[in-house]
Amino acid sequence: MTGYNIAIVGATGAVGTRIIKMLEQSSLPIADVKLLASQRSAGKVLKFAGKNLQVQEAVPASFEDVDLAFFSAGGSVSKKLAPEAVKRGAVVIDNTSAFRMDPSVPLVVPEVNEQALTKHQGLIANPNCSTIQMVVALESLRQEFGLKKVIVTTMQAVSGAGNRAIQELYTQTKAVLNGEEPKAEILPVAGADKHFQIAFNPLAQIDVFEDGGYTHEEWKMIHETKKIMDDEDIQVTATCVRVPVAISHSESVWFELKQDGATVAKLQQLLSEAPGVILRDDPTRQIFPQAVQAAGQKETFVGRVRADGEQKNAFHLYCVADNLLKGAAWNSVQIAESLDRMNLLQIPHN
Repeated sequence: MTGYNIAIVGATGAVGTRIIKMLEQSSLPIADVKLLASQRSAGKVLKFAGKNLQVQEAVPASFEDVDLAFFSAGGSVSKKLAPEAVKRGAVVIDNTSAFRMDPSVPLVVPEVNEQALTKHQGLIANPNCSTIQMVVALESLRQEFGLKKVIVTTMQAVSGAGNRAIQELYTQTKAVLNGEEPKAEILPVAGADKHFQIAFNPLAQIDVFEDGGYTHEEWKMIHETKKIMDDEDIQVTATCVRVPVAISHSESVWFELKQDGATVAKLQQLLSEAPGVILRDDPTRQIFPQAVQAAGQKETFVGRVRADGEQKNAFHLYCVADNLLKGAAWNSVQIAESLDRMNLLQIPHN
């Protein structure tokens, strides 16, 4: 059988386990899969395509004879090991923020800027989860009418902070319902001085605060959008909020189009035909995107499309996507499928 030798770094994490599942469903030809993680997780056994695979410690030598490496183990690991993988001939798809704003590294959402892959030098960045679903929702509208300005407010699931954050939500919820004091140890930011209750309590902080009062998550949405759409003139601002939801990010997006002529019906038509988008938008029947319905799905769900009654060429939409799939694992595997289809990977092994 012909196929690629694949490595998954961070295989035991929330995203890594889903990359395994997405690869099982993928059209990508696979010869061998190597599961890698920290020394702490080495020795664990996970299944791939019905076979038991033992997790190995990720070290530079792990990437010998690897064609394609998925990284999802944190920025520090990517900065240390991704160049080692590339040096040994692997193409790296990195899920962390380590290389996203590097001008030499393509930042790719296949429905939006697949052609950027032709410029890769062995390293490709997967964008931030909240950025991915927003640009997927907006791209067909941008292509038709141009995009001038975006104001987004996110409602992001705790799974964006990892498996421990999901457990913290569950543990805190049980404590509150039992009349006990909830313990906060992870959110909003694991390494911060203060931690706050997430159960029944949205937190207006995701990642660390930057100069000017924006969080790094908000900074990422602003600058990644411009890079993905290859347009520094798009005006983007964001407010990112962590909410007590396990999986699926939701976003309220206000946007201003450059050209006249857009109507709600036309935007809905474009969205219904857009790749990677499922339109759920019928207020008369209470149909709109919901986090629980998006969980486990690969697509971005869009609805609540409506005109801004106060400003010309301005509209609102609401989008929801599984942040661990379209926001991470599935987008990464889509990138790999694109690389394969575009003959941008090395010659497969026998």
